[in-house]
Amino acid sequence: MSEYNMKKPKLSLSTTIIFFVLLVVFLSLLITDLLITRNTSNEIQEQLEEKALIVSRTVAESQVVKSELLTDEIEGTIQDYANSILEASDMLFIVVMDTDGIRQSHPNADIIGEQFVGGDEERVLNGEEYVSVSEGTLGFSVRAFTPIYDDNGSQIGAVSTGISLSAVEATLSQNHRNILLGSLIGSLVGILGAILLARYIKRSLFGLEPAEIARIYEERNRMFQSVKEGIVAVDADGRLTLVNKSAKDIFMKAGIDDDDPIGKHVTDYLPDSRLKRVLETGESEVDEEQELNGTTIIVNRVPLVVGGQVAGAISTFRDKTEVNRLAEQLTGVRLYADSLRAQSHEFKNKLHVLLGMVEMGSYEEVKQYLKQLSAHQVHETESVTNKIKDPVLAGFMIGKLSYAREQQVELTLQCETEIPPFRSAMVTHELVTIIGNLLDNAIESLQDRPKRKVDIAFSYIDELLSICVKDTGKGMDEALKSMIFTKGISTKGYNRGYGLHLVHASVKALDGSIEIDSEPDRGTVVHVILPLEMG
Repeated sequence: MSEYNMKKPKLSLSTTIIFFVLLVVFLSLLITDLLITRNTSNEIQEQLEEKALIVSRTVAESQVVKSELLTDEIEGTIQDYANSILEASDMLFIVVMDTDGIRQSHPNADIIGEQFVGGDEERVLNGEEYVSVSEGTLGFSVRAFTPIYDDNGSQIGAVSTGISLSAVEATLSQNHRNILLGSLIGSLVGILGAILLARYIKRSLFGLEPAEIARIYEERNRMFQSVKEGIVAVDADGRLTLVNKSAKDIFMKAGIDDDDPIGKHVTDYLPDSRLKRVLETGESEVDEEQELNGTTIIVNRVPLVVGGQVAGAISTFRDKTEVNRLAEQLTGVRLYADSLRAQSHEFKNKLHVLLGMVEMGSYEEVKQYLKQLSAHQVHETESVTNKIKDPVLAGFMIGKLSYAREQQVELTLQCETEIPPFRSAMVTHELVTIIGNLLDNAIESLQDRPKRKVDIAFSYIDELLSICVKDTGKGMDEALKSMIFTKGISTKGYNRGYGLHLVHASVKALDGSIEIDSEPDRGTVVHVILPLEMG
């Protein structure tokens, strides 16, 4: 299980996307609404104030107004003129007053001649033009004040135009409603877009949540790094996207060393990988042998097809030497087969002897020969089975005795104590690996030696199994002894040096120890001690 083990999120990916998109849209629209409302309100107020000033200036420049103000009596001409402008400009009021603040016009004709109300007219009577907000007889309003001058530049009155504040607020409210309506439409579009975006992303991710994707990615990485096969993957452009640890180990063995090949083009990193051909053809290549700087590997190459298109390619491979070693030695099959073959060969030779005697009519000799064979076979079998109670190991040792005779090697078996049966088949398998490789090495070391003798001794005392193999072979020097357990180190030629490496691995698996005593031309003694609980 991956270490990337997080709690399941409370919100799904689609919900999270919708939430954050809506949040962004809402905040954007809110800020926009606030800014637009404020700016629009200011602009509308400024426009209305500007409109009031324009109307008041227009009235102030009217000769009709100036002529009547220069007379001492109210003739009604200003009232008529002001009413016509009022109807045309949609103002709340237009009031013309003299320099004493007495109204010369007003929408309510009954109050003409009375004092202007509001208290904000003093500045205009002193010649200043301005805009103010105040309450008059018609309620609160935005008022524009403009002084009126005669042709000589002397102030003869003033004009005040007003726009009702309720009208201003109504305009602002309508504008705000329009903005809110736009924001609502924008929010609905944002919701729809968020839902569609979430569905698209979810569909692109095969319906997986981010936590699930992270977990799958972590598990995939761990899986690729833990497998024994080398794995190399490239994208559609031929760039490396994955090189696992086993692949790097094989490349290092072949003299290709690069700590970080990811992102490099496969033809630059591995010129002979043939992955480029798989990308081009889209066809798989299975169980092909390939030379990699002198290292032979067995390779499978397959294209990665997504949506009918080649999106990349992946190659898996193993060192052919290791495949051969696994097939021949790790399983122990070769050791069992050798023993059975030796026994079969020995039995076949004896049958040939018997056949010859029968054809010669030497029946008495046949009887004596059969008695000798039977006695020898019974004696050898009984001597082994009486001391070694594990049937697999006993049968294996009987086969090795036959194999040694076939190789014209004197193999003697000694058991200082009885060897009980083992508790598990795993222990038996490891022992067969240890004993088989030690005996094979000892027998092979006797080639071209005048004395061809191998002794193997067993003892089991205080839950310790002792195995001692002694030969009269050519021995080893100190330099070779220091490297003898290293895989591939051997004096027997190319593609050898796996036996003692396997012995060392099996001894280590059983928590045992191994010692080698050897000198050139004086033979070798291998002593193995294993802590074992018998059955």
